[in-house]
Amino acid sequence: MQRIRVKICGMTRLADALCATEAGVDALGFIFHEKSPRSISPEKAKEIIAGLPPFVAAVGVFVNMDPARAAAIIEVCELEYAQLHGKETPAYCQNLRAAAPTCKLIKALQVGGPRENGLNPAAYASCTSALLFDTYAPKTHGGTGEAFDWALIPSLELNQPFLLAGGLHPGNVEAAIRAVPAMYGLDANSGLEDAPGIKNHTLMRRFLAQVRTVEQALAP
Repeated sequence: MQRIRVKICGMTRLADALCATEAGVDALGFIFHEKSPRSISPEKAKEIIAGLPPFVAAVGVFVNMDPARAAAIIEVCELEYAQLHGKETPAYCQNLRAAAPTCKLIKALQVGGPRENGLNPAAYASCTSALLFDTYAPKTHGGTGEAFDWALIPSLELNQPFLLAGGLHPGNVEAAIRAVPAMYGLDANSGLEDAPGIKNHTLMRRFLAQVRTVEQALAP
């Protein structure tokens, strides 16, 4: 199987970010949504990003933010990816791409809602680089700590890379990889924390080590 990319989201402290990079993470997420308990200011995120080693991608997480404002944060923080967790339409994505042409877009879609919550992955194929599937929650935009039924993914019409999110932790990541072997990457957050925005270093190391162990076990 291909190498699974791992993103750890909800970073608020440099020490946590450095621990994750030392453990082998591919990307780190910074949440620019004020209602999130893991929200971070652009200034603080820029400071953490500046302290990261090369080849670790910085991902900004946005929720229904005005494209011009999101583009300004992308520029200030030098983000490589913008992950959109609200009700952003394909037209919104096109507008953000025009405002921040060097930043790749990832659209998060919630799985497991009523009639899949109007899920239409194919609509984003031309305006995003990847999709992210997270657990449906009627009043939040992710970070629920709950997993959805991974068996729902094969029934979706997918024609681009996708990441799996929703309640991932060292205890269930092997099952997730085996259930969804076609995934491009994993996005973990609350399952690797002591408190919102405060990462548990042992859990992060265990999570990344477990991913690589399962990869080796499934290699042809």
